[in-house]
Amino acid sequence: MSAFHEEIDVDRSPGDVWAYVSDPAHLPEWQESAVSVEQLDDEPFGLGSRIRITRHVGGRDMPMTMQVTEFEPPHSWGLRGIDGPVRGRVHGEVTPLADGRTRVTMDMDFEGHGIGKVLLPLVVRPQVRKELPHNEQLLKERLEQTVA
Repeated sequence: MSAFHEEIDVDRSPGDVWAYVSDPAHLPEWQESAVSVEQLDDEPFGLGSRIRITRHVGGRDMPMTMQVTEFEPPHSWGLRGIDGPVRGRVHGEVTPLADGRTRVTMDMDFEGHGIGKVLLPLVVRPQVRKELPHNEQLLKERLEQTVA
């Protein structure tokens, strides 16, 4: 079981939703703490790709590297942190609904290393808990008003 489980239904086709959520360049548009994203590989984004995400956490900008561990267009994706004191694990799914809308499901958890073991319960989890409802709303707004 993950520490955080979120689901939102959006008024967009699964293809449009997949195109948007699977493109890491869009993260700063709908994740409040994401400052920037840089792909570290020259290959097309997919399984094994690495990205550096800089997040604003606890008053500081912290870069972290994530690697794609699952990439099954247009249905699911997964990432895991491979460096830094706090390493995230994310799994997402895009599911078509009978009424033409699409459900986006995301599960995430974190692992602390070194000082990250202290930061995780004191800073990271509270910030994520506070940020998630806003991120969901931003994602829904972006998807329903933007063509990917």
